[in-house]
Amino acid sequence: MKKLLTRREALVTVAGAGIGAAAAFGQTRVGNPPYPAWKTEFRQLAPNVYAYTQAGGPGVPSSAISNGACIMGPDRWMAIDAFAAPPHTKAFLAAAKNLAGGRPCERLINTHHHADHTTGNCFFLPAEIVGHEYCREAVIKGGISNLAGRPESWKVGMEELKLAPPTTTFDDRSHIVYHYGNTDVHVLYNGGPAHTWGDALIYLPQYKILWAGDVAFFYVAPAAQSGHISKWIESIDRINRMDVDVIVPGHGPVGSKKELAETREYLTMLKAEAKRRYDMKMSPGKAAAEIEDRFGKYSTWTDPAAIRTVNSVVRLYAEFNDSLTSETDTAAVAAASQEYLKIRGGSGQLR
Repeated sequence: MKKLLTRREALVTVAGAGIGAAAAFGQTRVGNPPYPAWKTEFRQLAPNVYAYTQAGGPGVPSSAISNGACIMGPDRWMAIDAFAAPPHTKAFLAAAKNLAGGRPCERLINTHHHADHTTGNCFFLPAEIVGHEYCREAVIKGGISNLAGRPESWKVGMEELKLAPPTTTFDDRSHIVYHYGNTDVHVLYNGGPAHTWGDALIYLPQYKILWAGDVAFFYVAPAAQSGHISKWIESIDRINRMDVDVIVPGHGPVGSKKELAETREYLTMLKAEAKRRYDMKMSPGKAAAEIEDRFGKYSTWTDPAAIRTVNSVVRLYAEFNDSLTSETDTAAVAAASQEYLKIRGGSGQLR
């Protein structure tokens, strides 16, 4: 692997993005390990290869703030993921334009169909949009995001949104390679259901860099609303067998297999706790309320929102009773959420 650049060479601050966080470490419970805050920035990982992270960590609101990338060629460039709302995508594109120096964006890869990675697809047109065939189907079925429940600041420009699903797709057997100058970009099917039924991995073998999409959450509570947690763990095991040094997660700072191991540990813990309560015939809502008190160090992670725990427990219960499908069971989640709120003494809707 080519030597990664120095910190001075590696950090390219986003101009005009309007979001940032000072480097810091924080913890919310005595005895739990600290975890970092991270900036909204482009970070150069290799020649012409830039990871884009959106700010998160202690004291930084970051719900549904996802990551992306710019990979530059001599006369064109490609992007990875399109973000949750118009201001996020426009900030990325403005900063990418500075990096590109007039080169057009030729291609956008969607790692999966969730709205926080695809809502901004339309702002990349007329670039080619690439994704797994399930990603395309799910984006079309989901329609245009209405950004319900999101901050008003996210809704600026939402009248410009239009549906823009992937127009080029690959299936479970496909392996696409793109060439941007000397950089070979491999687009791989994840190998099975994990965070969704259509996860893509973007791998740069000569630099040992992987964009893992939402198969990886670093210092951010994983969301399993349409995932298969057991197979998600298997997916992480497959990544660990790859020749990879640097991993860009779907959410959180740039990391490595060390941080990926913590994602796996979180999912394994959650599955074990849920299975114990499933075998006791405990309801999903009550199970989620109990499990949340056992998160330990994970309680300090960004977005440890109750809805994530409830969703994950509902998915695991469906997995245990062989009723799991690729889509979220909204009725089961709603029932479990209300039970959770009743037990925890909350009211209204989970965030």
